[in-house]
Amino acid sequence: MNQTQKWPYRLLAPGPVPVPKAVMSKMSEKVLHHRTPEFEKILAESWRGLKYVFNTEQSVQILTGTGTSAMEAAVINICSPGDEVLVIVSGKFGERWAEICQRYGIKTETIEVEWGQAVNLDLLAAALKTKKFSAVFSQVCETSTATLHPIQKMSELIRRESPGTLFAVDAITAVGCLPLPMDDWQLDVVIAGSQKAFMIPTGLSFIALSERAWTAQKTSKCPKYYLDLALEKKANLKNETHFSTPTPLVSGLTAVLNRIQEVGLGQVAARCEALAGVTREFGERAGLKVYSTSPSPSVTALRTPAGTDGAGLRDWLERERNITIMGGQDQLKGKIVRVGHMGDVRNEDMSALFESLSDKLEVKIDSTDLETRLAQAPVLFP
Repeated sequence: MNQTQKWPYRLLAPGPVPVPKAVMSKMSEKVLHHRTPEFEKILAESWRGLKYVFNTEQSVQILTGTGTSAMEAAVINICSPGDEVLVIVSGKFGERWAEICQRYGIKTETIEVEWGQAVNLDLLAAALKTKKFSAVFSQVCETSTATLHPIQKMSELIRRESPGTLFAVDAITAVGCLPLPMDDWQLDVVIAGSQKAFMIPTGLSFIALSERAWTAQKTSKCPKYYLDLALEKKANLKNETHFSTPTPLVSGLTAVLNRIQEVGLGQVAARCEALAGVTREFGERAGLKVYSTSPSPSVTALRTPAGTDGAGLRDWLERERNITIMGGQDQLKGKIVRVGHMGDVRNEDMSALFESLSDKLEVKIDSTDLETRLAQAPVLFP
């Protein structure tokens, strides 16, 4: 493919992600009122699908708002002003957990993790011995650095060292992309967002609480109205949402959830892992080293070579090749690029990215084996 040919738009960001055509079609059907029997059936179907993806017997609430709204809901529904909490800060979204807690008058201690590194379990154990925290907040995948934390081991450690402490995780770039069984791993709060593995546009977030978290919710003193999960749960028991709901988004969500159940959650995770593996291998061959020491299957961060500005590389891809990826934030600005592996990312999208990066970086790479691996990856939507 040469410069004079038209390059179709390709969205390869870690969110929002490409929406399957069949799902776009579903969302473009008639707009239902959110208080109708027809929509109630769609809601019930979506709740069943969400419980499957979250691997939980608990209810999963659908919130109209981005993932940050679910983060805030998690804090204000299980904590009270004056509570002491511990936050794992390993990037921009760990910082956000701390900022939300502090805004509500919650005493917040942090474990500062070097960006690109997973949390050190010994440091977590030591922190838990200093005092009784009401909750620990962490990301599963820190999206800003494409770094995966050892959530199962963290949960086991918290249960052992501080049995009364709740464990809340931002799984926005994790649920549906990798194994994260909420009940088996005894996670107390899990949140997700529509614009990631759920393959629909930004606008919805999802949150599930354990029995322990619901007990804490009953006595939480943080002010809440729109994000009062007890009121949302009460409405859900009547097969409706507490407030108005964007029905086209929920219709699209239901279509995605049905497809995930058809192919199996393991196949969805396997595709993410396959795309991530191929991206890492291409990066190494092209001189784009993997940034994280604990890379996530949902998003890959690649270091740009010396003398190559990541922001400029991203700009060139958008301007010349119609491809959108993301760059680094704060101290990583211009130093990394981030490629998402969630949503309806097609094999030809990945091939176009690799070809474009090779052209821009002026490297020649035999990617025949990578193309073969892409062809072997599970297909989610025809």
